[in-house]
Amino acid sequence: MSLDQVQADYSSDALEAYFGTSLSVADPDVAALVVSERTRQKQHIELIASENVVSRAVLEAQGSVFSNKTVEGYPGARYHGGAEIADTLETLGTRRACELFNAAEANLQPHSGSQANLAVFSALLDPFDSVLALDLKCGGHLSHGAKANISGKLFTIHAYGLRPDTGFIDLDQVAEAARIHRPKLIVAGGSSYPRALDLKAFRQIADDVGAYLLVDMAHFAGLVAGGVLDNPVDYADVVTTTTYKSLRGARGGMILWNRDDLTRRLRAAVFPGVQGSPLLNMMAAKAVGLGEALQPSFRRYAEQVQLNARALAGQLLADGLSVVTHGTDTPLMLVDLTDLDFDGQTASDKLAAIGITCNKNLIPNDPRSPAKTSGLRFGVSAMTSRGMVEKEARRIGTWIADCLLGRITSHQMIHRDVLALARRFEFY
Repeated sequence: MSLDQVQADYSSDALEAYFGTSLSVADPDVAALVVSERTRQKQHIELIASENVVSRAVLEAQGSVFSNKTVEGYPGARYHGGAEIADTLETLGTRRACELFNAAEANLQPHSGSQANLAVFSALLDPFDSVLALDLKCGGHLSHGAKANISGKLFTIHAYGLRPDTGFIDLDQVAEAARIHRPKLIVAGGSSYPRALDLKAFRQIADDVGAYLLVDMAHFAGLVAGGVLDNPVDYADVVTTTTYKSLRGARGGMILWNRDDLTRRLRAAVFPGVQGSPLLNMMAAKAVGLGEALQPSFRRYAEQVQLNARALAGQLLADGLSVVTHGTDTPLMLVDLTDLDFDGQTASDKLAAIGITCNKNLIPNDPRSPAKTSGLRFGVSAMTSRGMVEKEARRIGTWIADCLLGRITSHQMIHRDVLALARRFEFY
């Protein structure tokens, strides 16, 4: 190909097409999938505990020109030029996070909650140091030391569990395990534990054995931001969270702390420790979401999330399903299916067929594998963002019970009812 041909191909028309062509024209296949996913979300009732519905402003920030910019390091000490505006953005988001959670320091760079946890482990521990965390089979999280996760490969993990009579965390067991194993780090929080944590008790246990305390509040951070649950930043050495779920912001992770002596270690553990450049478009969207959470309306949202969660859990119980711990304090709850003749995967498929989306989940000491499970996990953050309140939560609970307990003759009829309810609560 001649130079003239190359220059012709790289004409102003080509550049105009590159910068000006919409997704629907540039890539109809992906555009069609975006439309299909938008339709699916609108026509289903989303009860997946790790999902929410972000604002249009968050979506705009995610798709902004910050997508084009790369930086490494922290504001005022970047490895790339042209970072002045990025510095202002990260400083703004960090300030909002600190104000929202009454923290002295925050790091918004982690790409996910799991990477935030890995950074904390890396900052506070040496390889093979001892960690005490909630057993994965009892509602813990992969990144807290599961054998399949890098955290379980690099560190020595000991687990605590639940009281068999209540399903609540067995604090006596936590204290005894801490005395026996002398962990350097104790982790509180999990992926499917529905109750509020006794933060004062965890702090006392950590102090008794000289351990750091990490609280992972990913699933209930929105309720903390809204003043519904106690703030772990007041008790823990370090707090991690995702910025979506009940916090209703962009996908990503965040670390919060008050101890000045940990600042350098935590910052270095994120960069260059476990990741390189932060995603600045997601940083912008995180800042928007944190700004939204600082508004008085977010407190009302957080209060409604807890009301809806308790209404849904209560209705599931009233309609004959088994709810772990017989209720919830957080946006999520866990249903035990062991008395039924099908597993969590089958139950999830049944509900998907009527337009209700949830996820299969292990129940405490589940005899089934994670691929099947004996439980379902539900969360109300997304339905609450759409404007649904207790009345809708109770109605949804009855639909779930009717479907799972075989009390309906026509799945098509109940699907029509679900679709009608979803259409009443439009978004975007």
